[in-house]
Amino acid sequence: MEGGWEGTGDPLPTSPRRVRGRGGADQAAGAETQARRPSARPGPPALSAAPSHLERGQPGVSARGRPRRPTLAVRRPAHTPRSALALPRGRGRSASGSSWPSPRASLIPTSESCRVLTFLPGLSRVMALRAGDHSQVAMNGLKEKVLTLDTMNPCVRRVEYAVRGPIVLRALELEQELRQGVKKPFTEVIRANIGDAQAMGQKPITFLRQVLALCVHPDLLNSPDFPEDAKRKAERILQACGGHSLGAYSVSSGIQLIREDVASYIERRDGGIPADPNNIYLSTGASDAILTVLKLLVAGEGPTRTGVLIPIPQYPLYSAALAELNAVQVDYYLDEERAWALDVAELRRALCQARDHCCPRALCIINPGNPTGQVQARECIEAVIRFAFEERLFLMADEVYQDNVYAEGSQFHSFKKVLTEMGPPYATQQELASFHSVSKGYMGECGFRGGYVEVVNLDAAVQQQMQKLLSVRLCPPVPGQVLLSMVVSPPAPSDPSFAQFQAERQAVLAELAAKAKLTEQVFNEAPGIRCNPVQGAMYSFPRVQLPPRAVQRAQELGLAPDMFFCMRLLEETGICVVPGSGFGQREGTYHFRMTILPPMEKLRPLLEKLSQFHAKFTREYS
Repeated sequence: MEGGWEGTGDPLPTSPRRVRGRGGADQAAGAETQARRPSARPGPPALSAAPSHLERGQPGVSARGRPRRPTLAVRRPAHTPRSALALPRGRGRSASGSSWPSPRASLIPTSESCRVLTFLPGLSRVMALRAGDHSQVAMNGLKEKVLTLDTMNPCVRRVEYAVRGPIVLRALELEQELRQGVKKPFTEVIRANIGDAQAMGQKPITFLRQVLALCVHPDLLNSPDFPEDAKRKAERILQACGGHSLGAYSVSSGIQLIREDVASYIERRDGGIPADPNNIYLSTGASDAILTVLKLLVAGEGPTRTGVLIPIPQYPLYSAALAELNAVQVDYYLDEERAWALDVAELRRALCQARDHCCPRALCIINPGNPTGQVQARECIEAVIRFAFEERLFLMADEVYQDNVYAEGSQFHSFKKVLTEMGPPYATQQELASFHSVSKGYMGECGFRGGYVEVVNLDAAVQQQMQKLLSVRLCPPVPGQVLLSMVVSPPAPSDPSFAQFQAERQAVLAELAAKAKLTEQVFNEAPGIRCNPVQGAMYSFPRVQLPPRAVQRAQELGLAPDMFFCMRLLEETGICVVPGSGFGQREGTYHFRMTILPPMEKLRPLLEKLSQFHAKFTREYS
């Protein structure tokens, strides 16, 4: 059976091996191979053939074009408890006591129900292994594996990363089926799930690639095909590399010359406020730097365990990292009715509730917002800084979308700049780590994994420990460091590459601004869909109304309602978006995140097709 639960035709996501990543930068672990093991347990409950009935797709034909096996209907024998076949709705719970539907159902099967459900893709693999491993060992006299799901790190098992979750794995399968000639209601899969600009057709900035090419292959320095300013940049960088080669390790904190370039960039950005290169650490994208800072913060056990305040909706890197580190996630909700505004009163509510069972030590801010696209006003940033200072919270400012501001009247303000201009005691005492990356902005160089973190007012002894922690990872990718150097030190107005660089940069940002406005406009014209203005970043996070019967059907399948909607959307239109339940949302609301990166000629038809599907879906379940 392909792409659905036989007997219902409803989509079921396969269970992925999730890997930590950012905005689309890290590759998913890929679809796992199906496992089928014989079992020494008593036989399965009786099965009877039932007519094939699909809510979508071709009757009697699998998603790969082969004849579909007879649909199986489960008939529970008397000796099988009803709970063995139950598919409860999975839920996630955070430190604040809030909950939202998990994109993965929580299933606790008996050994018999494991075999009953072997026709369910994805779920059967884990269930069959857990129920059958011990009996297999007993039958064959094999030595039991040291590393199993029961003996592995439980924190890793709790990690979820919705951006590369079941939806994306099914999208990969559909792409493969299309290549094999399987007929679908669509001709291509549109991956609107991830902020990967160049995968969506955005062209690299010429100057960045010219300098990188020269650094990778220095013989090109003699070529007349490269401008002189690009050659000067490349020679300068190569002189700072070990052995004058990008193939050499750098120091763990990054090439000193490039750290100095980053410091100069921050000083220009913030209107002359100085930045110390010794407080800047280059990283493998912003994600790695965020994880490093969280590792420094997490400590304690039980009620003294570190809690970290994160926005809901959030970028799933944060929930995944906190799960991996066994820290406590403390949710604070952004106000959807006020264009996803951040309210200090909500921060205080979340903090007070969390202090009953953990020790909150850090506050994460994403500005501009992912997945919500809001840009914070300076007054809001000042209020957040005062709150963090009064409550003794370490501030983490995720500012990777600082170049992506579109809305009229919106402006990016760095936390470092606002903090410094507030003066003592904030400027001299409030601890801050701010993050940036080459993956977003106008650059879109996700695959090169370049980024940095700047720390402010960090204890000197802790900074030494941070340096030690970084040294274990040896160094960030040197090509990523080179690209970062180009981003923070672009061509000057007097350079021959300046005009082309500026034209390409402005064209990318202008097109993104037009896409942001178009996305808001089309969605808000569709009944049952409401989209706040996309003020910045690369995503819309519209709210969708789902009929009660659709919600009920999703619950019967053990799926979050918006996961059910997004899976059906993918199967019928080829549009891949991420359900809001993967980011967190208020109880009873449903959303999806969609990137605005597709080319304009594809974006409008995509938005219209998505709106039409929602109308069809609503009629079907009304």
